[in-house]
Amino acid sequence: MTDTKATPKSANSMWGGRFAAGPDAIMEAINASISFDQRLYAQDIAGSRAHAAMLAQQGIISSNDAEAIRKGLLTVLSEIEAGNFPFSTALEDIHMNVESRLKEIIGEPAGRLHTARSRNDQVATDFRLWVRDQTDAAITAIEALQRAFLGQAEAGANWVMPGFTHMQTAQPVTWGHHMLAYVEMLGRDASRFRDARVRMNESPLGAAALAGTSFPIDRHMTAAALGFDRPAANSLDAVADRDFALEFLTASSICAMHLSRFAEELVIWSSAQFRFARLSDRFSTGSSIMPQKRNPDAAELLRAKIGRILGATVALFTVMKGLPLTYSKDMQEDKEQVFDAADTLMLSLAAMTGMVQDLTANREILAASAASGFSTATDLADWLVRSLNLPFRDAHHVTGALVALAEKKGCDLPDLTLAEMHQGHPGITQEVYSVLGVENSVRSRTSYGGTAPDQVRAQVSRWKGILG
Repeated sequence: MTDTKATPKSANSMWGGRFAAGPDAIMEAINASISFDQRLYAQDIAGSRAHAAMLAQQGIISSNDAEAIRKGLLTVLSEIEAGNFPFSTALEDIHMNVESRLKEIIGEPAGRLHTARSRNDQVATDFRLWVRDQTDAAITAIEALQRAFLGQAEAGANWVMPGFTHMQTAQPVTWGHHMLAYVEMLGRDASRFRDARVRMNESPLGAAALAGTSFPIDRHMTAAALGFDRPAANSLDAVADRDFALEFLTASSICAMHLSRFAEELVIWSSAQFRFARLSDRFSTGSSIMPQKRNPDAAELLRAKIGRILGATVALFTVMKGLPLTYSKDMQEDKEQVFDAADTLMLSLAAMTGMVQDLTANREILAASAASGFSTATDLADWLVRSLNLPFRDAHHVTGALVALAEKKGCDLPDLTLAEMHQGHPGITQEVYSVLGVENSVRSRTSYGGTAPDQVRAQVSRWKGILG
């Protein structure tokens, strides 16, 4: 619960006696961040525990005070997790809420916790820890979605479907090959999060307000205790940096864009005009007045989620773009954007995983559509190059003439007679029909990364090895 009825006296105590009167209600409302940064409670308490242990190790506070702080912080943690903690807007943020409650529990030793520390390095540490946790969660969720796509790819390694360019039938491909395209995209998404994690894994704790501290602290000790690779090497940069949040948002935006692309395909494929695939009832809804409708609402919502995540990315870039070193209150606007983007990404990944797992391909419709639109025209051109030694541009011209003939007759290329084929080139033989079927077409695409079923199965096997 949140206490919003702070007295002027309690507000004034927060400002350390600098002002004769506390901030009024408007200032309190705009200044307080506890309504959202309370999500950092676990990271804040972890950072404070590490800091107190280091202070004791360095002889800056007594071991008795450090033990009292440790136990008190664990009590605060249990209260928050039990939902019994009275969050107060008068205390502005999660740091002061925790410290104030700690003082109520253990008394005077609580005042020693903030030795050699500022809220500037404290919030930078808390936020970095939180984003690191979300980065790990995003990688795990992406890998779960990749496995769902791999399941579809393995099942449909030899199912023929149309491949499109410009949303026009281009060449036959396999269902498995199409699914693997998203496995590759998501693999890059996961790699971006992993790369960002490496750069963000430096500890700001100990940078204090901006210049470091005169106390003999051990920043390597607190960095190790919190799972960081090292302490940040420049105290100014440590408190001013929000690159880790920007990188998280950028990686999230690209991932959400990939999800939006597949969501669009699901909307198209599940339409009555395409009927390529069917979403399960878990991810479809009906119409209030049209009983025949099965709306792909989940896919449509996922298609839109990129807007929220990209919007958060632009918002934080805008906040940070003109800030001089080091900390400015503007940076309080960093967290809500990242919190919402992280929540949206995790929900989107979970929903897409469910949709892909439940997705049912209509193999007959896919195969029939793959054979339409002269999809094996390129196979004919390739055959003319291989068998008749024509330059590809000449083969392209011959194939175009035969496509025009088939279009005029209202048939597909395999339906042309050999005599009609000779209108394109007299050297064409009966062998040409062996390359014109869509099954033959996909089997022939054996280049590395091609759509041939054997290539699809090889890539499925490779990704299974990567994902474990």
